[in-house]
Amino acid sequence: MSANERPPGQQQTGRAAASATADSAFLRACRREPVSHTPVWFMRQAGRSLPEYRKLREGIAMLDSCMRPDLATEITLQPVRRHRVDAAVYYSDIVVPLMAIGIDLDIKPGVGPVIERPIRTRADLERLRPLDPDDVKYVTEAIGTLVGELGATPLIGFAGAPFTLASYLIEGGPSRNHEHTKALMYGDPAFWAALLDRLADITTAFLKVQIEAGASAVQLFDSWAGALAPADYRRSVLPASSKVFAAVAGYGVPRIHYGVGTGELLGLLGEAGADVVGVDWRVPLDEAARRVGPGKALQGNLDPAVLFAPRTAVEAKADEVLEAARGLEGHIFNLGHGVLPSTDPDALTRLVEYVHTQSASRAPSVKV
Repeated sequence: MSANERPPGQQQTGRAAASATADSAFLRACRREPVSHTPVWFMRQAGRSLPEYRKLREGIAMLDSCMRPDLATEITLQPVRRHRVDAAVYYSDIVVPLMAIGIDLDIKPGVGPVIERPIRTRADLERLRPLDPDDVKYVTEAIGTLVGELGATPLIGFAGAPFTLASYLIEGGPSRNHEHTKALMYGDPAFWAALLDRLADITTAFLKVQIEAGASAVQLFDSWAGALAPADYRRSVLPASSKVFAAVAGYGVPRIHYGVGTGELLGLLGEAGADVVGVDWRVPLDEAARRVGPGKALQGNLDPAVLFAPRTAVEAKADEVLEAARGLEGHIFNLGHGVLPSTDPDALTRLVEYVHTQSASRAPSVKV
């Protein structure tokens, strides 16, 4: 029975839901405990490639759909229903908390988040007020509903990391070279530190809202951190990301840290305080484990473009990921980046079934 097919009156909420998810394969893997099969979820699984998502979103802007609890709930459930993934990921966007505090922005199709007035001076810093839970009541409402609908399937909350949010705010949108961002980081370290510290507080508040509403785990996306040299990351970014992870540590939910193009930063991503380090497709998982060091689970890392290859090729590449993960302390199967919009949804469904079957045949008998 899928999450949305639970009989009326049997939805689980609060402590009952938390108890139901605690022994899930996903959370066990996050905690580096034995699992009966490798858990699977996909970044950007909520929406993107699903025809039912596109139909639901017809005529509705991205950010508007994020602010409607009914739509956010349904879109979050769609990939769980279709693909039988081991975790849901809350449907939102990393700029939602910025919008919620009054930053004038929009998500333009084919471009991404665009900021009307970039933040580049000390005076601009005052526009970043603290995030109050009342600013995102729609998130609390949607997650409350989702926890009941999902039952034993964990829900992952997420937020953008301070560096990535800062880059969007400073550049005014996506950037290839991050020249304005780096110029500010190098040229005015005091202002940079104040900016990231304020963004760390906003990110923390957004994650706390999701955890307190019932999210079983959280992921911090540092999408643009791969643009940094390790020394720059350690000096100028690590303190803010560490502040976020430390601030939510007391909740006891697994904390995942992911960035694309971060092969040289993997050890630092773990050092920031994550329980699980996300790995893109450029570094094999066994090598990633060496770079990260002991005491962390890993997540990843099939190249999203592989899904456009024939089924036999997809399975062969999935086998490579599973083989590289064989000796890991904990492994969550994922793509090395988000689902590409033109991906065949059936390819994702087949991949989940394949990973479940193959990993179950290799795993010891474990009750989950």
